[in-house]
Amino acid sequence: AYEIGVRLVGSEMCIRDRQLIMSFYEKYILPRILNCACASEPITYQRKKVVPLAEGKILEVGIGSGLNLPFYDKSKIEEIWGIDPSEELNAMAKKVAIEECMNVNFITSSAEDIPFPHDYFDTVLITYTMCTIPSVLQANKEIKRVLKSSGKMIFCEHGVSPDENIKKWQKRLNSIWGKIAGGCNINRNIPMLIKDSGFKIEEMDEMYLPKTPKIGVIIIGDMQELSNFCLLYTSPSPR
Repeated sequence: AYEIGVRLVGSEMCIRDRQLIMSFYEKYILPRILNCACASEPITYQRKKVVPLAEGKILEVGIGSGLNLPFYDKSKIEEIWGIDPSEELNAMAKKVAIEECMNVNFITSSAEDIPFPHDYFDTVLITYTMCTIPSVLQANKEIKRVLKSSGKMIFCEHGVSPDENIKKWQKRLNSIWGKIAGGCNINRNIPMLIKDSGFKIEEMDEMYLPKTPKIGVIIIGDMQELSNFCLLYTSPSPR
């Protein structure tokens, strides 16, 4: 009985230690890793293309560390809100907003329950976020709910590759990748998730990002008029 009790106590201590380590990692290390990874030159180039399209009353879902803020066309902003579940990333984004002289309203909350009335926003911007949201369909339905009938969702996302060999590697690596990248999934079928949540995609182009390891999928588009929609795939390189 003594030996079993020691083993149980030891096991509980190991679990508690792992939880403490993960909590420290997610609070102090992961936000900085995400900030650096999502600020790479090819990804920043995509931000520069989509962010200036936002206008009117704007909601940025998954505002993160504020990497999109420098690229807004400030003359087109009536008001802007940023929502993210991470207090640490919100704190980083607030510093960027001050540097950019932008009056951004921040909400620490999940995208599955957006605290706004129906038909409120002209634009919802979401970049590199659908990969991480636990319930993407619910979040996209919430986005659709808070958008005006004349509004648009502008997005730049990543997901499953169209290439079968790369898709296999994405499936193999996804569980490991999620643990080190804050729950990020590299094999989500973003177009299907968008359609299943009530949006319509009229046209879609696909390409691999230059100078970028093939470790995910990037999507650019406008949910109101999707004739210029572009899906940029990057995913794990098979070896």
